[in-house]
Amino acid sequence: MDRRIYGGSAVTNLILLFLFSFSSASALSKNLNPSSGSGQINSNSVLVALLDSRYTELSELVEKALLLQTLEEAVGRHNITIFAPRNEALERDLDPEFKRFLLEPGNLKSLQTLLMFHIIPTRVGSDQWPSEESGRVKHDTLANDHLHLIKGDGKQMVDSAELIRPDDLTRPDGLIHGIERLLIPRSVQEDFNRRRSLQSISAVLPEGAPEVDPRTNRLKKKPAPVPAGSPPALPIQSAMAPGPSLAPAPAPGPGGKHHHFDGEAQVKDFIHTLLHYGGYNEMADILVNLTSLATEMGRLVSEGYVLTVLAPNDEAMSKLTTDQLSEPGAPEQIVYYHIIPEYQTEESMYNSVRRFGKVKFDTLRFPHKVAAKEADGSVKFGDGERSAYLFDPDIYTDGRISVQGIDGVLFPEVEETVESVKKPVKKVVQPRRGKLLEVACRMLGTFGKDTSYFTKCL
Repeated sequence: MDRRIYGGSAVTNLILLFLFSFSSASALSKNLNPSSGSGQINSNSVLVALLDSRYTELSELVEKALLLQTLEEAVGRHNITIFAPRNEALERDLDPEFKRFLLEPGNLKSLQTLLMFHIIPTRVGSDQWPSEESGRVKHDTLANDHLHLIKGDGKQMVDSAELIRPDDLTRPDGLIHGIERLLIPRSVQEDFNRRRSLQSISAVLPEGAPEVDPRTNRLKKKPAPVPAGSPPALPIQSAMAPGPSLAPAPAPGPGGKHHHFDGEAQVKDFIHTLLHYGGYNEMADILVNLTSLATEMGRLVSEGYVLTVLAPNDEAMSKLTTDQLSEPGAPEQIVYYHIIPEYQTEESMYNSVRRFGKVKFDTLRFPHKVAAKEADGSVKFGDGERSAYLFDPDIYTDGRISVQGIDGVLFPEVEETVESVKKPVKKVVQPRRGKLLEVACRMLGTFGKDTSYFTKCL
């Protein structure tokens, strides 16, 4: 009996020893395998170099966006190339409202999209940049978007940002290039514009006490509310006073005294977008400095109107002569002809010209219209030498203002009127006999009398 007890204890001890050895071996294998859930990366990684580099502002944003784990997984799969903006571009040059928008907890996805837009999942050194002859090369980013690498005028460009520190940090799993400014994807810019527009719409208007109809002793029915975003009742020409500058009159609609839309802020946004986009400084200078059109356009948008601006680039504006700009009100009239009182995008305009052939859009230079048609797979405005192509589509679109870049300055067609000179025609009028004389001649003829002696009867 004692032997069975001791025998059973020995077997139990062997089983426990085997289980303890197995568990220790598995734990040791887990500790030796760095890729099993630990998430640690090599100290020579490009991510470690980024966190310890001069790009401190970008490093802080990466940590606030909770992207370290995502970037570690990306580095584990393939080499990456990071385009790091300099600290000044994120500290002083960035719009404070836009930076505040990125750092809000509810906009974490926009911040992540913005940072992932600066990373491409491939290794591209400065010696692999496309040449000027090959043009720009498109690369997909980790934000499911794409950017272009360009070389022109001896400069290496990433979209609109210049490469100022090529191959600044090089590691086995990637490299970092220093760029002069922050790259903002279109989706983040549109989200920022949409959120700011919704802030002004979310206000609650106070309502007074209900009114009673004295005839029926019942409550008066309220008029149907005008939904925010519906067009005003008056056409835009009725809201504009005649003169060299826009002076919108009070127009009924979603604007009015309540101002559901902050038109001045939206106009400021699209002018900043023109300046940051590059190549449209002359148009922005005319709107802000040479005329008061930027302020007046903001008032129109606040009243509920929508606008589409056909913005000529700097190369096209430089071809304007002094005579074309020296006349009083000439800059305003030129810009009026480039503003369409509709909301049009590249897709809507191209679909219109594809379906209807030639389309004429109203302009603020009433009654002149700008004609558009399809040409070379794009939209062509105007005819002849004064025509322009849609060059940079959808530079700015926020639902109220749309900016489309064109490569020429448009002018309305001048109709030549030829005055026809009418020559006087001589008309011979025969003398008419009187009624009484006709009756007398008829009676004489009836009685057979000779009427030859009456000269009037001949």
